[in-house]
Amino acid sequence: MASTARATVQHEDERVRVTRWDFRPGESTGRHVHGYDYVVVPVTDGQTQVITPDGTVTSSQLRAGESYARPAGGEHEVVNAGTSALAFVEIELK
Repeated sequence: MASTARATVQHEDERVRVTRWDFRPGESTGRHVHGYDYVVVPVTDGQTQVITPDGTVTSSQLRAGESYARPAGGEHEVVNAGTSALAFVEIELK
């Protein structure tokens, strides 16, 4: 990806880190590994593509307010595959 999504840490303490991610169309988180269990809360509706290290691409439709959770250890890159801005809040459980 040519450009990177903007990550804004909104809160961090010894138990939790809350980060808001804002993406323009085509922007990406960059490849990363999740060190903690986490919950994602979409702020806007949007289409993502999740790319794993082996090149597998999974498309997902995010709906504002419809949360999901994942365990620590996942390695991937998240891309805004839609045509409008996308935002979500990621809550990492330390």
